[in-house]
Order: sequence, then structure tokens, then C-alpha cells
Amino acid sequence: MPLSRLGLPSGRPLDLIQVRMSSTYAGQLEGYPCKFLDDMRVRAVRAEAEGISPTTPVHLVEPSRRYPDQPAGPFGPVEVLPAVACVGTFRSTPVAPDLDPALHRSALTVAWFQPDPRVPSGEDADPSLLGLAWEELAQDYEL
Repeated sequence: MPLSRLGLPSGRPLDLIQVRMSSTYAGQLEGYPCKFLDDMRVRAVRAEAEGISPTTPVHLVEPSRRYPDQPAGPFGPVEVLPAVACVGTFRSTPVAPDLDPALHRSALTVAWFQPDPRVPSGEDADPSLLGLAWEELAQDYEL
């Protein structure tokens, strides 16, 4: 049973079967959020996604970045990512129309950032998740 279901604008349902969430800046002991550290965090979240499902394709949704009106420090301007880093595995019906949906599924592991720790669901999910080009990114597999 999935944790939640998203509906893409194309009508394709996506089942979220696994999700990991963590605070974007939980491990930051010193300094301030800046491009250098944010880029490292984005790479780490993508690497986590690749480690979770080594046989499933991985897609990184580029996070939004805010630039609050604060003085720049030694590493440049302050840059802030959304508060929660997420990695989720989604499943759906097969992409290839000739595959039997009773015997095949498609899958994609997605890394994304969001402002709060809610599990994405329905059509209220983040627009970047609802905009996934599933047919291009996902991979079919046999049950």
C-alpha cells in the first residue's frame, strides 16, 4: 500500500512507496547558508537517492533558492534552500504501452526540497513533482 498517491496533469497516478526527509541545514555547525554549501547539500541529497535505489533511475528536482537581504560573508551572499530535503521512490503503471500492467510497473527515485515536512499527496503536491516528465525519466521493470 503506498504512502500517498499523486496525480500528474497527464492523468498518470504515481504511488509514493518510500520517502526520506531530513532538515536541509541540520548538520551545519558553523557558517551560514551560501551557494558553496547549498551546492554540496544538493549533491549529497542526489547521492543519497542514488544509493537508495541503485537499479532505479534518479531525478533531481532543482531546488528554489532564496537570497535574503543580509550582508554577504566570506563565502559570498546568503542563499537559502527550502527547509526539508526529500528522497522518494515512486511507482506507476508501465511507460511502454505494449507491456502488461499486471506484470510490469515503472519506477523513479526523486530527490527534491520542500518548505515543510509534509508527505506530498494528491494534486496538492509541489508543482515540481507534479511536473515530472515520467515517460522520459522512469524505467519499466517486471514484477
